[in-house]
Amino acid sequence: MAKTKYRFVCQSCGYVTAKWLGKCPECGAWDSLVEEAEVTTKSRSFLPIEGAEKIKPKTIASVSQVNLERLTTGIREFDRVLGGGVVPGSLVLLGGTPGIGKSTMLLDAGLRYGKKGIKVLYVSGEESEEQTAMRAARLGNSTENLLIMTATDLDAILIQAQNVNPKLLIIDSIQTMYNAELQTAAGSVGQVRECTAKLLQFAKTTGIAVLLIGHVTKDGTIAGPRLLEHMVDVVLQFEGDRSYSFRVLRALKNRFGSTNESGIFSMEAGGLQEVANPAGLFLEDREHEVSGSVITACMEGNRPILTEIQSLVAKTPFGMPRRTAVGFDYNRVNMLIAILERHFGLDFGTSDAYVNVVGGMKLTEPAGDLAVATALVSSLRSLPIAKDTLVFGEIGLTGEVRRVSAPERRIQDAINLGFKKFIVPYSKLQLSIPQGIEIVRVKTVTQAFHALFAKTKN
Repeated sequence: MAKTKYRFVCQSCGYVTAKWLGKCPECGAWDSLVEEAEVTTKSRSFLPIEGAEKIKPKTIASVSQVNLERLTTGIREFDRVLGGGVVPGSLVLLGGTPGIGKSTMLLDAGLRYGKKGIKVLYVSGEESEEQTAMRAARLGNSTENLLIMTATDLDAILIQAQNVNPKLLIIDSIQTMYNAELQTAAGSVGQVRECTAKLLQFAKTTGIAVLLIGHVTKDGTIAGPRLLEHMVDVVLQFEGDRSYSFRVLRALKNRFGSTNESGIFSMEAGGLQEVANPAGLFLEDREHEVSGSVITACMEGNRPILTEIQSLVAKTPFGMPRRTAVGFDYNRVNMLIAILERHFGLDFGTSDAYVNVVGGMKLTEPAGDLAVATALVSSLRSLPIAKDTLVFGEIGLTGEVRRVSAPERRIQDAINLGFKKFIVPYSKLQLSIPQGIEIVRVKTVTQAFHALFAKTKN
């Protein structure tokens, strides 16, 4: 009897080595190498095998005649991010931080599918049937087309899926699934990889769409090997701060649609509720103009969202001034402060600077540079900005204001919400400007500050 060979596999990136190492040389993770039994497979020559004659190449014309109808949930935000609904036979991976609402969203989608007469099998490896039924009762009325099951053995799950023959199979979560062919613990790199490969083969051969829930690591990436994201057809990321009720659903990868779409949801007592018009979602009515507060427009997918950026510049009691950024890149705040000091002679060396994006939003695009710089100057000089003013644009290191994408859509949505004055990068705008609307197109930060603060100084 042959002796079993063992190897050490990194649980973060899948790196394999014959000896244990304290630090993975591939991804740099500490204490991530776990001993696993090496599984050997028999080599197979290119001889005719059973079922091979059924696998034949086809022309694109013959395949394009088959029209696959997407499975729509009725959740417009969810369907839009997917590109119009779930494609039959596809493998979709949904990731997000714990408690963000991944299971709630897919269970709600399963209930909506069931009400439309689409059979769904929901398999949970983390909750019992009673716990899943309690959550389903909170979301809405039950349906006979939604079947729930608690299991972690993947072979048993696939057998039941073949017997039930649903249109949609939901796995919650892929890290709890176990393949008996591997002598490793559930959630390991090998188990996640092999279970996903089996589910991929099952989806493509049966035409049943499979939705997977994936855990994420502490740095926000989906747990398991990077190969996992390459195997699936669609990768969805559910983001948001649990301290706030708003959630953002993004498509990181989509073989059947665009990755520029995003969905906005609100966590309510009855579950996740879609936000159809999120343009002014994060704006609060203010009676008086205050210094350090600026409204900007950021793009979430193809839709602009108006967001308030607040800044506080205060004299520091310490020898080293403090810089803090919430919802905005910390290094970019330091860069903007350096630009203001170098080109405008402003002194932040004895003051703490705090920047906050209101509402728990995370501003990732550089279009918020001009708004952040304006908020810093407004707070430093105690110069309030009119509350009906919108500011956006990217700032270069030489103090120029650079163009950003979709300025017309940002301006149009702000006009609909009652904004009157716009400080935007210099570009040709394909937009009909209504009467009473002032659009100031600037090439430098100096021009932007003059348009914002000139009247205030007088």
